[in-house]
Amino acid sequence: EDPDEPGEGDRTATSAADRDGPDEATDDLVEQAAIATEYLAAMRDRFEASLTSESAFSIIATNARLTTLDAAVLAIVMAVEADPALARVLATAERRERPTNVTLRALSAMLDGWSDDEAPVRSRLVPDAPLRRAALCDLIDVGPPSLFHEQTVTAPHAVVWTLLGDRYDDPDLPDRIETIELPTSERDGAPLTVIAGHDRRLRLIEAARHTSGTRFITTTAPDSDASWAALVRTATMHGHGVIVEVDGSLTSTARRWIERATHLSWAIASARDLADHDLPDRPWVEHQPTDRAPTDQEWRAVFGDDVERSHPLTHDQMYRVARLLPAVDGDLDRAVRRLISGRLDGLATRVRPSRTWDDIVLSPGRTAQLRAIADRYRYRTRVFDEWGFAPDTMVHGLVAAFAGPSGTGKTLAAEVIAGELGLDLFKLNLSAVVSKYIGETEKNLEEIFGAAAAGDLVLFFDEADALFGKRSEVKDARDRYANIEVSYLLQRIERYDGMVILATNLEKNIDDAFLRRIQARIEFAMPTVDERRQIWERNLPPGAPVVDIDVDWLAAHFEITGASIRNAAIHAAFRAAATGSTITMETAVLGVAQEYRKLGRLVKEVDFAEHYLAASLV
Repeated sequence: EDPDEPGEGDRTATSAADRDGPDEATDDLVEQAAIATEYLAAMRDRFEASLTSESAFSIIATNARLTTLDAAVLAIVMAVEADPALARVLATAERRERPTNVTLRALSAMLDGWSDDEAPVRSRLVPDAPLRRAALCDLIDVGPPSLFHEQTVTAPHAVVWTLLGDRYDDPDLPDRIETIELPTSERDGAPLTVIAGHDRRLRLIEAARHTSGTRFITTTAPDSDASWAALVRTATMHGHGVIVEVDGSLTSTARRWIERATHLSWAIASARDLADHDLPDRPWVEHQPTDRAPTDQEWRAVFGDDVERSHPLTHDQMYRVARLLPAVDGDLDRAVRRLISGRLDGLATRVRPSRTWDDIVLSPGRTAQLRAIADRYRYRTRVFDEWGFAPDTMVHGLVAAFAGPSGTGKTLAAEVIAGELGLDLFKLNLSAVVSKYIGETEKNLEEIFGAAAAGDLVLFFDEADALFGKRSEVKDARDRYANIEVSYLLQRIERYDGMVILATNLEKNIDDAFLRRIQARIEFAMPTVDERRQIWERNLPPGAPVVDIDVDWLAAHFEITGASIRNAAIHAAFRAAATGSTITMETAVLGVAQEYRKLGRLVKEVDFAEHYLAASLV
């Protein structure tokens, strides 16, 4: 073909201009649009046939619940997007200098009489109309604000590529999406399903089982209208249901999109129960997955017969660990540790126990209580399961409370118990766990308890009254959500099969519901003179250059906690190291004075006696 000769589209446009002349062509929009209608007539039969076939166009029209007029609008918009010749025809018809998308005015003229639908074309493009709610078409202004009928109607590129038969990954889709599939026989459809449960994989399976369709897109709630549009558009084009995973409450944007896109099957999956006012304003059905451990058959299906079942993994954790195994040479223990560390980063500090019973100084009675806690946890399976002291459905976790002033040995006692049982201790960072954002605290707690269950850990909540505080009278939204957090934590502890230790200075501030669930309580008091002497002795190692330290005098004169004694001893050691001298009474007393200053206590002569002058200069 000679490149200088006009193409087919160009000849159509040229012949139209020669026939009518430029002045006549502007007299009547309908007459001008007839040029484009003539061009489109050839595709009318194909369009009508496509609606009764299994073509991509027919499938999309069915999924979006398009009327014949809706489908005609989409067909023309698609044709203009895909065919430059048609775009040039329309540009000539409307006397535009360059090809553009089809205008609302041109669409109205071209589609007159195409359908028995008496509604005007513009009604098919309002925000809640099928084409718009499915994000298949949009109205835009070109350049400066235009007249209403001069708005152009566009189809997103994802729609064009799909209708042309090509694969296209919409760049506006949320970052983390997953597609899952269930056999049709397991389907039990509902327009909107709400699922709450702590095991993510069980949530997704239950959500898919009660949502119409066999293939589902799972995603966290998008954070922009563009991402929501891409999600709805993709689900519509491929006939997928959508499962939205929610950490806290649904945003107004999320509720709006789920309320509008009624042609799709939706499920909302959350680790906790969602309040009614958090849900979209449309009918919904709630289901709760059965909280169960993976069966041996499910374990073998994931890991095979060679991996021993040595960790109490949930369904979700089982699949996560399986993905990690190749990276750790198939070592299940290492894979579980990596899973736990990754999920608890920033929320908790792992303590690998190194202290033993010899390192803790308490009265014989309190030491016996601590040993009883370790024994109760060690022999729980024998007592509850083998001897039948508990129903099969009962969770065998243990909750202990350590109450007393700071520095009296609560953390040390927790470490000793964990070490006795051969478990790691995870000390919760409450400043990271407790969030001012609604729903974030529950999300963090879910991560903590889920990871702890997989690794059989001891969870240590220091200053527990900050998290386990009494529920208050609801005066505002913040009170309501704070009470929800406490209630959620209560439920989560009841489901936890491991050990939880709550340490607090203000036990009276802990909610009564938690106190009723505590199986062991130990009061940590200020150490006695004899206990302080033992603590001084244990914090002055045999290898240290200690000279003439009177631990009896130190214990009698300074009523301080075990933590303060250790800090004073370490301070004395560093002072001696810095001066190249030994650890003496003077350096020990100066260490105590440093602790007094830190605690806001006055350095008094009655306490420091002959060492007062040196101590007062610290």
